[in-house]
Formats: sequence, structure tokens, C-alpha cells
Amino acid sequence: MVNRAVAGGLAILLAPVLAVIAVLVRLADGRPLLFVHQRAGLDGRPFGLLKFRTMRPPGSPGEPDAARITRVGRLLRRSSLDELPELWNVVRGEMNLVGPRPLPVAYTAEYSPKEARRLEVKPGLTGLVQVRGRNALTWDEKFALDTWYVEHRTWALDVRILLQTPLVVLRGRGVSHDGHATMPEFKGQKG
Repeated sequence: MVNRAVAGGLAILLAPVLAVIAVLVRLADGRPLLFVHQRAGLDGRPFGLLKFRTMRPPGSPGEPDAARITRVGRLLRRSSLDELPELWNVVRGEMNLVGPRPLPVAYTAEYSPKEARRLEVKPGLTGLVQVRGRNALTWDEKFALDTWYVEHRTWALDVRILLQTPLVVLRGRGVSHDGHATMPEFKGQKG
């Protein structure tokens, strides 16, 4: 309930920012304004994660994501402003403000039992991974942090992560993994 109320309040407070971003995306890149991607939520249940669109459709099969990122999209990703529509995912109860970031549904089949622990809590708009390195981390490091969060989460930890998030976002570090638009695809590490 607190997550929904805070997210709703933030969405109202940030409505002018959301409107400006929507106009920029529309003018620079056309429609659609939002990108909806199926992600795994609590207990692996799929939901449509909302983001501002930052890429144009592929021009040819196999075109790399990095080549498809638009100029406005690059700015939105660096500042994490593309993530603001996820406030509605929190309002709808699909996400919390803090938790492991939601990953594509297809990844869940590749999780080891320990990695699957991240599905024991609702995914978050921000999380321990975001304040400790974001996409500059390896998959192993990300899953270790997600598991640690699941096992040690407290209200105080969530508040600490929320307070650290704006500083991390302002620095703009860790937005992408070396040589990738975001992160290399997770192929699984069971074994």
C-alpha cells in the first residue's frame, strides 16, 4: 500500500516531466511513446513493464540494439528518465519501489535455484544492483546482490537504497555493460 501511494504521489509530482519527455519522444522519434516489455514479477508472473521508447524498430534482421538507440533515447537512458513510466507498474501493484529489477520472462527458465530466489519478492523500480553498479556488473554479481537483498531486506535497507538512487542516476554510470546497449543476454548459469 505504501509503495502504491508513494508511486502515485511521485507520478503526480513528476507529471510535467513525464509530459515533456513524451513530447520529446513524439517529436524526435514518432510513435509509440511507450515500450511495453514482458517481464517476470513476483513468483515469475509476467507483466508488461512500461518505459519510454528509446529505440527505433530494427532496420534489418540482426541489427544491434546499440545502432537502434535514438538521440533522445540515449539521453533518457543515461538519466534513467526512460524508466519513469514504471511508476504506473508500482501503482498497479506489479512492482515495488525497491526490489530486484524485473528481467525478461524468458530468463526465468535459465535461473539456477539460487538465482530464482529473486522471484520471491516483487521486482523494484530501483534496487541494490542499481546502487552498486547497475549494468557495469556481471550477471553473477547482479544475482548475488539480488539474492542478498531477498535474504536481508528491511524497511531501513529500502530507505537507504531509495536515498542512494538519485545520486547514482545523476552520475550516469553503469547504464550499459562494456560493448552492449544495456547488458548481454542472460544465457543461464545452471550447472
